Amino acid sequence: MAANYFGVLVSDPWLQNQFTQVELRSLKSHFMTMRRESGSLTLGDLPSKMSKLKNVGENLTEEERVAFLHDSYQNLGDEVDFELFLRVYLNLQAHATSRMGKGAKNSSAFLKSPTSTLLHTISESEKASYVGHINNYLGEDEFLKKFLPIDPSTNDLFEIAKDGVLICKLINVAVPGTIDERAINTKTVLNPWERNENHTLGLNSAKAIGCTVVNIGTQDFIEGRRHLVLGVISQIIKIQLLADLDLKKTPQLVELVGDNQDVEELMSLPPEKILLRWMNFHLKKTEYKKTVTNFSSDVKDGEAYAYLLNVLAPEHSNASTLVVRDPLKRATLVLEHADRMGCKRYLTAKDIVEGSPNLNLAFVAHIFQHRNGLSTPEKPVSFLEISPDEAQITREESAFRFWINSLGVATYINNVFEDVRNGWVLLEALDKVSPGIVNWKIANKPPIKMPFRKVENCNQVVKIGKQLKFSLVNIAGNDIVQGNKKLILAYLWQLMRFNMLQLLKYLRSHSLGKEFTDADILDWANTKVRSTGSQSCMKSFKDKSLSDGIFFLELLSAVQPRVVNWRLVTKGQSEEEKQMNATYIISIARKIGCSIFLLPEDIIEVNQKMILTLTASIMYWFFKQPMEDQRPCGSSDSDSGNQLETSSNSTTYDTESESSTD
Repeated sequence: MAANYFGVLVSDPWLQNQFTQVELRSLKSHFMTMRRESGSLTLGDLPSKMSKLKNVGENLTEEERVAFLHDSYQNLGDEVDFELFLRVYLNLQAHATSRMGKGAKNSSAFLKSPTSTLLHTISESEKASYVGHINNYLGEDEFLKKFLPIDPSTNDLFEIAKDGVLICKLINVAVPGTIDERAINTKTVLNPWERNENHTLGLNSAKAIGCTVVNIGTQDFIEGRRHLVLGVISQIIKIQLLADLDLKKTPQLVELVGDNQDVEELMSLPPEKILLRWMNFHLKKTEYKKTVTNFSSDVKDGEAYAYLLNVLAPEHSNASTLVVRDPLKRATLVLEHADRMGCKRYLTAKDIVEGSPNLNLAFVAHIFQHRNGLSTPEKPVSFLEISPDEAQITREESAFRFWINSLGVATYINNVFEDVRNGWVLLEALDKVSPGIVNWKIANKPPIKMPFRKVENCNQVVKIGKQLKFSLVNIAGNDIVQGNKKLILAYLWQLMRFNMLQLLKYLRSHSLGKEFTDADILDWANTKVRSTGSQSCMKSFKDKSLSDGIFFLELLSAVQPRVVNWRLVTKGQSEEEKQMNATYIISIARKIGCSIFLLPEDIIEVNQKMILTLTASIMYWFFKQPMEDQRPCGSSDSDSGNQLETSSNSTTYDTESESSTD
């Protein structure tokens, strides 16, 4: 793979592992030719224009390509950039190969296909590293221990991942409490329906912790598509390894900065940048004169590692490490040093020398977790003390961040309040929600050095918001540039709400263009619950009686009878019971296919915005089902007993809010 070349053309980490440099150049040439021919390129243009591409053009007719894109993408009028073009190409390749089977002729040289399933080249070193991580963290899991340890030299990882349990369990290791494990299907033999539910729960939960899973579906796991499965696993593990690089979890990080202004800047950085800053902070104490700016070329000679470990664990140092000239020998000595420290690591000396960015990042993160070498602050950091209002702002920022990233925008957001200030990512999100609404001719693409260019972008954001009938009284583009948190959240909430209502409008054919309102969603939910014979009612989206979770469990049972196991539901009277119900609601909603980004606290505290998104997501899922499935529902398959005669002593699950929001 050609990482430097990818760095120029492709920003998405997943795409970086799919092509060689030669393949990427060839596809780039095809893409530029297509765009020159028509001036612009939309998804609807691709079926005819991709006829010259090997495998896709030769093995799928234009009609088949049209049908596939129509089924796979909502808006064929979306403009295609190079990364989206690559994704469409990969999806069409997969479709073509799955139709032809193992013996297909004209199989593209871009693919490596040792089995009948379409496979791309994967890094065996990365696979071995992730397998080692899984064996270490899940080896004692009650369900998975009969399958572990996994042999990294085999493809057992992908076989075990086919039932969906592994991904769900791994997500809970990364962000404890994300999935209520009572919602995972863990029978010895799962039927296709149960397996699909696990994958749906896993993918929706992966999105909710910040993974990018655009164009990855449950079938990819069921068929064992290795590059896609490994891509999701790598993102989950990365989130786990970088979780401590947060001032709330590791207040010692304040040592890296000076005054409060620097602390605020540090808090806005993505965890990878904080890890680099931490590494350079310690390297400045040594004779090492360079600044490490990446986890690839800057560390491949092993010298930075040698100096770093000598600072953190001088008692385990070896004088030979800085004397040897052979990078491979030095890397071997570095790993021996790490082993003597008791530091977990799953890479080899060869991985260091070859500059594997993912494995080197994981190695440094393990070192940080094991021994960060920072001092505990003598007094509490006042900057980290937040009020209840600020805590809610933090939760909402997290929800909107994960939602925007789930849209498939090209720019990945690490911090909403910082990353939207140039206006570009908001324009990208607007274009996803309402294709064609952005005037890209007057938009300024990052990096943007001149402040007034950022204001121009944000002015267009505000103008489009008014066009979409958002309430934007006294809001100007400069408010976004200045990072006004409340105004940014207000805008994003209206954008999310607009997106939900539009999706509902498009699905509900009998609406005949009628605009959906909050009242329509409220009425629908109450009607569905009443259809089961229940007397429960939601008076509004801020109805405090919703905090016990019973109404939403009845709503979920109404739209999918078998999904709620009423024996696991509590009466929702104590705070602990409410927490258990709320966690269960979120997991089973994701399990049936709802893409939601709220936390249990949002249900318990009846956060009006998040309650509306939850209800609308359930409604949207219901409307997507075939009409024959949208019939009045009877009692749950799980338990036909009285819904409110439930146990209040079910197992408690770790649902700490700080784990879910970081």
